[in-house]
Amino acid sequence: MTTDSKNPRNPTKWKQPANEDSPLLPRRTDQDDEPAAGEFNGASFTGAVFNLSTTIIGAGIMALPATMKVLGLGVGIGMIVFVAVLTEASVEMLLRFSRVGKATTFGGVMGDAFGKAGKVVFQLCILVNNLGTLIVYMIIIGDVLSGTSSTGVHHAGVLEGWFGEHWWNGRTFVLLVATIFVFAPLASLKRIDSLRYTSALAVALAIVFLVITAGIVVTKLFYGGISMPRLLPNVSDIASVWNLFTVVPVLVTAFICHFNVHTIDNELGDTSLIQPIVKTSLALCSTVYILTSFFGFLLFGDSTLDDVLANFDTNLGIPYSFLLNDIVRISYALHLMLVFPVIFHPLRLNLDDLLFPSSRPLVSDNCRFTLSTIGLISLVFLGANFIPSIWDVFQFSGATATVCIGFIFPAAIALRDKHGIATTKDKILSVFMICLAVFANLIAIYSNATALFKEKV
Repeated sequence: MTTDSKNPRNPTKWKQPANEDSPLLPRRTDQDDEPAAGEFNGASFTGAVFNLSTTIIGAGIMALPATMKVLGLGVGIGMIVFVAVLTEASVEMLLRFSRVGKATTFGGVMGDAFGKAGKVVFQLCILVNNLGTLIVYMIIIGDVLSGTSSTGVHHAGVLEGWFGEHWWNGRTFVLLVATIFVFAPLASLKRIDSLRYTSALAVALAIVFLVITAGIVVTKLFYGGISMPRLLPNVSDIASVWNLFTVVPVLVTAFICHFNVHTIDNELGDTSLIQPIVKTSLALCSTVYILTSFFGFLLFGDSTLDDVLANFDTNLGIPYSFLLNDIVRISYALHLMLVFPVIFHPLRLNLDDLLFPSSRPLVSDNCRFTLSTIGLISLVFLGANFIPSIWDVFQFSGATATVCIGFIFPAAIALRDKHGIATTKDKILSVFMICLAVFANLIAIYSNATALFKEKV
């Protein structure tokens, strides 16, 4: 993911590099006329859609209902569709310029356009984005199992609801146990392909969350326990206008997938399928996001928390309410535990390539591998214990590194146009994306920093 390869690729025959750019599955060699029995012969359309969709859907889904609270249901759903369309356009430009520059990674095309400095900046952004994402995952897991008081009102966790309040089900101890017995063992696997079964289970658990949430809403509608949702934002003064921009980093984070597009493209038997795969994945994920936002906001209204899972600790007014609450929360907490190592893998590789670019591959150096794994997991653990809300992480990581990866870098590559292939439409769209991203995210950072300062005071 961090090293560029400028050798042209045949769409059906590949060489297998022994570095961090290796695909999740083995590639055929140029010397093979026919694939051996059981040998990988290119990823399928369905498998690629599954992988890219898994990259997109993550912790951002838990914060989307809170964006409906800020924007209103009508405007919020419209913004989800708008960001999805903008994401598709940025990925299309990124892939087109990668083809011309014969770059097989995002870092490679950045290096092709802006030299070594461009590649380093990209790697730094990956570190901020993935580290922020992992901290969000751990915060949500802590909220679910041990509860949260980030809004000033305590929402009990699953363990507290089952056993009462004890030292051993406190946030720090629970996250420490999860880190030692779940995150560390899974993150210690050197090949990401070893996680394919846990990733499949993670997707199934995310679907369980959505289906149960939708079922709760439908049941409450039958009993008359759902009020009409607010369709438009509440705008009363200039501060409320600036507050609308705070949702931009959350929406950008929800659709970030650019750093895995090249990996999936490299595995395809027919690389011309990558654009339909991107469109299908974005359509699928947008549908999941819209349904989650709709049902989550419909269920909790203006009481929706930054992490909607924390809302599932009260009587929902339907039969088996508390049982359903626990199933919803545990299923998604387990989902995030299983997705954690997939995001951790590129984080560790990019950090190692940034610090030790001339060293032997990380996979062959057990000492370096162990130290980097322990250091990064420790950093994530500390961040999850000292940052009170996922909204805070989304605001700062989403408004800086994530927006660069998703919009600013692809647009900058098109404007740089080293190979002279950018159209007028590309340049207009690129300027629009950069201006929108910079303006919206500067306001988001300012609004969030001001709110945090006032809270501390």
